[in-house]
Amino acid sequence: MPTGKNTAPSGHVNLRMLAEHLELSQTTVSLVLNNSPSARSIPEETRRRVLDAAQRLHYRPNYFARSLRQSRSMSVGVLAPDLSEGYFAQVMSGVLDEFTRARYFYFTACHDWKQDLIEMYPRLLLERAVDGFLLINTPTAHMEVPVPVVAISTHTPAENVTNIVLDHRMAAEQALTHLYQLGHRQIVFMRGPRAISDSEFRWEAIQHVARKMGLALDPALMTRIDSAGWSMKTGYHPMAPEIGYKPMQALIERTHSFTAVFCFNDIAAIGAMRALREAGLSVPRDISVVGFDDIQSAAYTAPPLTTVRQPLQEMGKRGAQVLLDRIANREREYPAEIVMAPKLVIRESTGPAPGGREA
Repeated sequence: MPTGKNTAPSGHVNLRMLAEHLELSQTTVSLVLNNSPSARSIPEETRRRVLDAAQRLHYRPNYFARSLRQSRSMSVGVLAPDLSEGYFAQVMSGVLDEFTRARYFYFTACHDWKQDLIEMYPRLLLERAVDGFLLINTPTAHMEVPVPVVAISTHTPAENVTNIVLDHRMAAEQALTHLYQLGHRQIVFMRGPRAISDSEFRWEAIQHVARKMGLALDPALMTRIDSAGWSMKTGYHPMAPEIGYKPMQALIERTHSFTAVFCFNDIAAIGAMRALREAGLSVPRDISVVGFDDIQSAAYTAPPLTTVRQPLQEMGKRGAQVLLDRIANREREYPAEIVMAPKLVIRESTGPAPGGREA
């Protein structure tokens, strides 16, 4: 097998020059560099030689030429409320893995749930000729765009959108069954803010499962994260533990007649546990706490948090895969929803109900 020309090309090396240097066809070199499925038929030695030469000669693909050939910009728009530690960071880790592997550039815009930004950013990104949109927990009711859209945790019925969603009924069954078996009957439900699409779907699932199990939904034991308080004026961030701390503090002032708390997410659960400790209540001896998401810090709280794990990284990865596939296959039909399964992760923030016994 030829090893290539002895003299390396000088200056910027394009695909043609690299192929001539290796004495291979441009098609063969392109298949190897793009990690195409067809490259599997190329001998391993040849593939290794192509990759070694590309690295040694500092080959950089011409994405402008590639985009002209394929009538694509090789870029997508990603819209999210924010990219703070927690839910969004884990979803994005899966998203970025896929876009990087596919050599797609991405524009990320954070709208902080502001309606004017939610409407403006898609227009700005379309002006930059993005091939599609990936929405993370972003409403799509008023979005009419001519490109494929994949939405994670958004629950939109729009025709042009593929939704990646969690099985919230299964999540509610896992969490409430766990608490019920520990003897808990007086449970505080901390609902999510209205701005987040998942909130109402999760609450509907919780109500359905609770009724089926015979658990009372006492209005006195319900609280809600207040999205209206998310501003610079109040001094706290929408993904800061204070979103659970303040509602829990207010509820404790009204009543102590509960033995468990089921929080909207892990960030809120961390804040709720702080409020319980300040009130002289021990977790889980006096009150059990369950979170939602299983963010990275959930295992390192004091005590470690029992939570419903969303496969966040996998949801991000799947969302990016579907978007790229839809961009490449515009005429193909795709399901309106792809449902992901949750998993209850039991740690040390839950225990038997005081005065009761495990079922």
